[in-house]
Amino acid sequence: MPDSGSLKNLSETFPILARIESPQDLRALDEDQLPALADELRGFLVESLSRTGGHLASGLGSVEVTIALHYLFDTPHDRLIWDVGHQCYPHKILTGRRDQMTGMRQMGGLSGFPKITESEYDHFGAGHSSTSISAALGMAIAAEAQGIERKTVAIIGDGGMTAGMAYEALNHGGAIDKDVLVILNDNEMSISPNVGAMSKYLSSIWSGKIYSNLRSGSKKVLRRIPSAWELARRAEEHVKGMVTPGTLFEELGFSYYGPIDGHNLNDLLALIRNLQQLSGPRMLHIVTRKGKGYQPAEDDACKFHGIGPFDPETGEVKSSSTAGKRSYTNLFSDWLVAKGQHDERLHAITPAMREGSGLVRFADEMPDRYHDVGIAEQHAVTLAAGMAREGLKPVVAIYSTFLQRAYDQFVHDIAVQDLDVTFAVDRAGVVGADGATHTGNFDIAYSRCIPGVILMAPAHARDMHQLFNTAYAYPGPAMVRYPRDNAEEPETVDIDSTVEIGTAELVRRGRHTALLVFGSLFSEALPLAEELDLSLVNMRFIKPLDEKMLAEMAATHERLVTLEDASIVGGAGAAVLESLNQQGLQLPLLRLGLEDSFPSQGSRAQVLQEYALDGASLRRRIEAFIKA
Repeated sequence: MPDSGSLKNLSETFPILARIESPQDLRALDEDQLPALADELRGFLVESLSRTGGHLASGLGSVEVTIALHYLFDTPHDRLIWDVGHQCYPHKILTGRRDQMTGMRQMGGLSGFPKITESEYDHFGAGHSSTSISAALGMAIAAEAQGIERKTVAIIGDGGMTAGMAYEALNHGGAIDKDVLVILNDNEMSISPNVGAMSKYLSSIWSGKIYSNLRSGSKKVLRRIPSAWELARRAEEHVKGMVTPGTLFEELGFSYYGPIDGHNLNDLLALIRNLQQLSGPRMLHIVTRKGKGYQPAEDDACKFHGIGPFDPETGEVKSSSTAGKRSYTNLFSDWLVAKGQHDERLHAITPAMREGSGLVRFADEMPDRYHDVGIAEQHAVTLAAGMAREGLKPVVAIYSTFLQRAYDQFVHDIAVQDLDVTFAVDRAGVVGADGATHTGNFDIAYSRCIPGVILMAPAHARDMHQLFNTAYAYPGPAMVRYPRDNAEEPETVDIDSTVEIGTAELVRRGRHTALLVFGSLFSEALPLAEELDLSLVNMRFIKPLDEKMLAEMAATHERLVTLEDASIVGGAGAAVLESLNQQGLQLPLLRLGLEDSFPSQGSRAQVLQEYALDGASLRRRIEAFIKA
C-alpha cells in the first residue's frame, strides 16, 4: 500500500482521491468523475484498514451515498448525522482525514465513530445505534428556532431500524412536520426485487415537483371535503403500498421514496436533488451491499464488519500470538453450549451481537432456543423476564455498554420481580479501540445498588465456569462481568461446580498489606503479590461481598488495597469502603481502578497503562502506599 501520508505515492495510485482535502474539492469535480472516485475510495479504504483493522464492510457499502451527500449538500453547514458510525469511514476520508486513516482506532488516532471533537463535519457523536433520527430532528428544530436555513440528513442502517428509539423519533418527526431527510441504508432486508426500473421510475415521479405540487394542492382542496380527502389519502397509500414497502413510514408522517440502488450514483444524485427541493419529513430508502467492491468482504460481510489487520490480497486476518489462551468470550461460549445441552430450559438471548458475544455455536446447535432480537436491548431484557416468569432459564448475552440502554427494564422488569435471569456481561471494563462510547466502566456502579442482584467477576478461566454455574443456579437476577481479553485455557468445560454465594478465595498469605482483586486484573496482581509479599484475595463477588473475609483481612493487616477493572466511583472498592465503615473497621485503604474519566481509545494494554493499572504502575502505586 502507498503511504497515506505521502501525497506523491497517493496520487499515483488514487489520483482523484489525492486531490480531495475537503468536500469543497469534491464539489469541484465533474459529475462523471464520481464513479471513478468511488472506486478509488474503496481501494483506499481496503488498503488503509488492512493495516489498522476496523469496520470495513459497512464503509464499503456506503461509498456512493457518502459521495452523493457531500457533493450535493453544503457541508459542514448542512448537517449529516451518521448512525452508529460503522458506515462513516468514507465520510472521514472525504472530510480532511484521509492521511490520518493509518491511525484508525489507535491511541491518539482517529475514532472509529463520528466524534464532535475530531472534526467540524462530525455533527453528532455515535457509538450506540439508532440515535441519528432523534439527533437530526433536534437539530432541525434548533435551526428553525434560530432562523437558520439549513438541511439536516440522518443516515441510518437497517440494523439501526430494529431499535424502538428509531420509531419513536419517526413518530415524533412525522407529527411535527420538520424539514428532515432520513436515508435508510438497507443492506440486509430481502427487498432487492423492488430495486428495478419500475421502482426507480415511481421514485423519480414521487420526488418530482409535479407530483409534489399536485399532492400539496390536492391536500388543500380535499381537506375541505373530509370524506373525499380520506378516500384520496387511502388511494395514494394503497397504490404506493403495492409497489413499495414504505406504507409504514407514510403512516408515521414521512414521505417515502425508494427503494433504489444505493450504488448507482446517477440515480442517487438525481433523486437526492429532487428531495432537496422538498420540505418536511422525507425518507429515502437505498439498497446497498456490505463489503461492496472487495470480494472477501462481499463473501463474508460478517467477518469484515469489524476486523483486525488483514492481508488485502487474500482477506486473511493477521494472527496474533495467544498460544494456550482463549478469550473470556470463548470461555462463555463453551459453557453456554455445554450447559444448554444438559438443560433444555436454557434459552440464549442477544441484541444483535451473535458473533461478538460468542453465541454462534449455540445458535447453530440449538436454534430453537436462540433469540436474536435485533438492536433492541430493552426488549431483550423484558423478553428474558417473560421467559423466566414462565419457568425458562434465560441467559442474556450483552455488552456492558449496551446493558446501559436497558437499565429501566433491568430494574423494573427483572429485579423488582426477582426473576431468574442470568446476564453474561461481556466487554466489562476497558474495551480498547472502541473508546469511550463502548467502555464497560460503569456496570458495577449501576448494578450493585439494585436490591437482590448477585454480581460476580471471574479472575481466570476456572472462575468463569464456576461463577456462571453459580449465576445459573441462583433463583434471581445474577450477573457475571468479564473483559475483552484472553485467559488461560481450561482443560475441560465445567458445568456443575458452583461457588458459595458471597465467598472470596484467599490465594496467598503475605505480610502487612492485603490486595483484594475483583476480576481479570488478577493476572497483573499475582506476580505483584509474590514480589511485594502481599496477601492476595480473589474476591469473586462484588455483591454480596465476603464480609467475613474483609473482617479477617482488616484484623490481620495494616492496610488494604482494592483492584478492579471498573470505575472506582461507586465500584467494588467503594463497596469495600462502605462495608468496613458499617463494621466499624478503620484502616488505610487504597482503591485502584478506572478513574473518573472517559478512556482514550487504544489497545487494552495501552488504556490500562493510561489509567496506571498495568503491572509496573500498580507496583509503583502500591509501594508508595505502603511507604506512606
